[in-house]
Amino acid sequence: MAVYDLEEQEQISELKAWWAQYGNLVVALAVAAAVASVGWQGWQWYQNRSAVAAGGLYYAVQQAAEQQDAHKAREAAGRLIGEYPGTVSAQLGALLSAALQFEAGDLVNARAPLEWAADKGKDPALRDLARLRLAAVLLQQGELDAALARLQQAPSAAYKARFDDLRGDILAAQGKLVEARAAYQGAIDALAGDGDEAVTLREVVRVKLESLGV
Repeated sequence: MAVYDLEEQEQISELKAWWAQYGNLVVALAVAAAVASVGWQGWQWYQNRSAVAAGGLYYAVQQAAEQQDAHKAREAAGRLIGEYPGTVSAQLGALLSAALQFEAGDLVNARAPLEWAADKGKDPALRDLARLRLAAVLLQQGELDAALARLQQAPSAAYKARFDDLRGDILAAQGKLVEARAAYQGAIDALAGDGDEAVTLREVVRVKLESLGV
């Protein structure tokens, strides 16, 4: 029994010595783990809350668009971009509001949200769409070089035909007919594998190509 007590005392002494050396580190790691867990849960809660709030503002943009109220759409989209810039809802709201402003003939207020969506939006596909629409606005404003610059970076494959088509329009407006022809041909080639869904667009581009007369 005495031997057992002696061994137990030695183990206790070793444990005390180990704790004296490493106890603070163990406590610090435990606290850090607890803080990280709470922080992650808090971040998830914030993200979910932001997504819900952003969705509500995007719904407001949708409602304004259905009512053809460009002013309300612009205000809701502005809040969405200002308060929740990291959400996809902000990009979608910017695109929807810009479309409404464009239809109303307000190119200035169509351009601003598109510039934000093209330069700062998080989703790459939506950035491509914003660049395409922004280039169309710049073309309407007569800023041909700026419009062409927006199309310079290659988009995803889904937008290649539309980028080439619009590039052809801009080049034709600049009087660069040979380059415009190449751009239109690129659009037709890109649409070749899209089946019946692309028939109308292919025909439109083909007419543009033939109208160049070069």
